[in-house]
Amino acid sequence: MSQEQANYYVGAHVSAAGGVENSPLNAAKLGANAFALFTKNQRRWEAKPLTAGSIKKFRDSCDRLGFLPQQILPHDSYLINLGHPEAEPLAKSRAAFIDELQRCEQLGLCYLNFHPGSHLRKVDEETCLTTIAESINIALDRTKGVTAVIENTAGQGSNLGNRFEHLAHIIERVEDKSRVAVCLDTCHTFAAGYDMRDRADCEKTFAEFERIVGFQYLKGMHLNDSKGEFASRKDRHHSLGMGEIGLEVFRYIMSDDRFRGIPLVLETIDDTIWPEEIQMLREFSL
Repeated sequence: MSQEQANYYVGAHVSAAGGVENSPLNAAKLGANAFALFTKNQRRWEAKPLTAGSIKKFRDSCDRLGFLPQQILPHDSYLINLGHPEAEPLAKSRAAFIDELQRCEQLGLCYLNFHPGSHLRKVDEETCLTTIAESINIALDRTKGVTAVIENTAGQGSNLGNRFEHLAHIIERVEDKSRVAVCLDTCHTFAAGYDMRDRADCEKTFAEFERIVGFQYLKGMHLNDSKGEFASRKDRHHSLGMGEIGLEVFRYIMSDDRFRGIPLVLETIDDTIWPEEIQMLREFSL
């Protein structure tokens, strides 16, 4: 890998089965220099605390394999809804989110990627977005050192975060701007109605992101093609170049300095070809 390629952190969301300490090993097997993971079962509320042994093995493996915290993008549980319109589920989501941030603290990580939340058609969008920001403020006040990284969504169902304006609304209301950021998912972006199928589309979409949110907040990306059509609001990932988006946006990302130094993470549907996809992305950077 050339130095230029090394400046782009490319990897995939790898398994942490058997313990979080296995995730950096799984990433290294792919030839990755970035990765994502779940620090607990993403489909359950409760999880056993991380053991001192697991924490040490994870940190030691990251040191040995050259994974810095800035190259790792952990993801929280899918159950959490920081914009829940009802008091009891909202409190449960907030407690779970704080626990996720604390787990990242223990592992020495600097990011936690999360889906912003859903209004469940019980409150208006603005009320829900403001609740999400309040949830982030509460969680950041109870933790330290970890940045809350908001992932844009496809806008499926009552999910918010599909418009850049939603992300900006949340960020504006987060008190500690140094600990809030954004992860853009290419499939979600496309499904939400931001085109990226040719270079002109890419220029337009990322200029809009810069104007509304700002690249200073971009701290990670999920690189996925889309099974769903443009503006379908369907969150259906595909392997790179095999879906409705095509390869141009990935060429664009890998040749633009604004995307250097942040984790670029595959969540594509065929993990058997992740090494080839990672290599293809690296070649786009030359």
